[in-house]
Amino acid sequence: MHITAAADYAVRAALILAAREAEGGPPVTADELAEAQQLPRKFLDQVLGSLRRAGLVHSQRGAQGGYRLALHASDISVADVIRAVEGPMAHVRGLRPEMLDYEGEAVHLQSVWIAVRASLRSVLENTSLADVVNGTLPKHVQKLVDAPDSWEQH
Repeated sequence: MHITAAADYAVRAALILAAREAEGGPPVTADELAEAQQLPRKFLDQVLGSLRRAGLVHSQRGAQGGYRLALHASDISVADVIRAVEGPMAHVRGLRPEMLDYEGEAVHLQSVWIAVRASLRSVLENTSLADVVNGTLPKHVQKLVDAPDSWEQH
């Protein structure tokens, strides 16, 4: 899976908002978000707009303005954030795997792409922003992290 800069920036910004929620602090400005994770401000503004349109963050104008999560961090999955900026997580040539049709030797390839999507969902849909901020990943996700092979480049 290729994780785009937009997806990475969106998750990182959402994690800052989740941590601020846990502290009970005021909204976080775009400048604060950009500085905290060394994110390009213009690109971050686009990402925040996507998160706002998806209903994951609220923006507040004014001197006390900034961004905050629209839902509790435990109710927002990493998948929710990625979908807000990228759309479907697993697509092949711009199509959802169930829309593909292969012939001959590749007839069963669609099943592989469906399995890849299911695997991504298993991790990303079941890991909330709160899980990441607190370092308490779901057991099946932590098991993957703990596997030595997970850390090896192939």
